[in-house]
Amino acid sequence: MAMLEPSLAFPVLAFAFFLCFIMSTGSYVYFQFVQQWPPTTCRLSSKPSNQHRPLQRFTIHGLWPSNYSNPRKSSNCNGLQFDARKVSPRLRSKLKISWPNVESDNDTKFWEHEWNKHGTCSQETLNQTQFFERSHDMWMSYNITNILKNASIVPSATQKWKYSDIESPIKTATQRTPFLRCKRDPSHPNNSQLLHEVVICYDYKAKKQIDCNRTAGCWNNVDIKFE
Repeated sequence: MAMLEPSLAFPVLAFAFFLCFIMSTGSYVYFQFVQQWPPTTCRLSSKPSNQHRPLQRFTIHGLWPSNYSNPRKSSNCNGLQFDARKVSPRLRSKLKISWPNVESDNDTKFWEHEWNKHGTCSQETLNQTQFFERSHDMWMSYNITNILKNASIVPSATQKWKYSDIESPIKTATQRTPFLRCKRDPSHPNNSQLLHEVVICYDYKAKKQIDCNRTAGCWNNVDIKFE
C-alpha cells in the first residue's frame, strides 16, 4: 500500500484526531435549558398512570447542547456514562425538587438518561456534577411558574392563550427571548394545543443567557391551553 508523503501525513492524522474528538464529545454551539409542565407530560405519557406525579410547577427536563441547524443535536455522544455515586446527598436533595421524574418515582433513572443522552456531549465544558449543579442554578434563577402566575397565566380548563401572551412575561423577566413547545391537545386536536415546555437558551459555556431562535414546537394561529 502506498505511504503518505511526510508533508501530508501530519494534516491527515490531525484531521482524523479532530473527527474522533467531534464524535466523542459532540459538536454544539449553545444550550437549551428545558423546563416541562408536568401535567402535560403525564397526560401524554405512555407510562403507567399510577406512577405519574403531575406536579403543579415547572420542573427541569434537561440541559441540551444544541446546534442551530438541528436543535435536537448533539446527543448520545461517547464519553463517561452516568455515575450515581457522583450525585452527592446535597445535590440529590436539590434535584428531587427541581428535576424529578414526573412519570415515575425513579428520579435517578431520569438523571441517568439525560446525562447519557445530552450531558456526554458537553462534558468537555461541564462534568457530570457541574452539569446538574448548573441546571439546578438555572432553575432557581427564574421561577417560570411564578412568572406566569404574576402575569395572570395560571392553569385553567377553559382559558386559552396566544403564544405571545405566554412568551412576553418570560421575556420581560429574563431579558431574553425564550421559546415554547406545545403538544397537540388530544381532546381538541384541531383547535387547541397544550403548553408543554419553556426553553431558555445559554451560550456555549452554559453561563450567559442568549436569545433563543424559535423552532418548531407550537403551531401558529392555534390557541394554547395551560391546564
